[in-house]
Amino acid sequence: MYFLYVGIFGALGGMCRYAMNLWLGGGDFPSATLAVNLIGCFLLAFLMQFLAEKSRISLVILNGIGTGFIGAFTTFSAFSVDTIQLVQNGAWLLALSYVLASFIGGLIMVKLGRMLSNKLLNRGAHHVH
Repeated sequence: MYFLYVGIFGALGGMCRYAMNLWLGGGDFPSATLAVNLIGCFLLAFLMQFLAEKSRISLVILNGIGTGFIGAFTTFSAFSVDTIQLVQNGAWLLALSYVLASFIGGLIMVKLGRMLSNKLLNRGAHHVH
């Protein structure tokens, strides 16, 4: 069952990444790849913590979402190719900006995702009826 969920969610994640590429693609800066990777960092941190603690979603489906959807939505390979293309085109400063925005932005998005998840989980814990 795990492979089925990873496959289904992976197809959806890949389609969403393609849509983002159509929407944000073009230009000298790989903004579509940066956007999907930053959104993916946030979603993985938020959803995996929040859904694992707050929902009744099975671990198999949760892993399907994380590995399948978010794994297919984000792309390290495109990040690497984009970076090398920028360097080969002589856009060293743009390449460095892209790498720093990807790594630092990714860490920030993970932190924000976890903070939001913690806030929502703790908010529910304070309301005793």
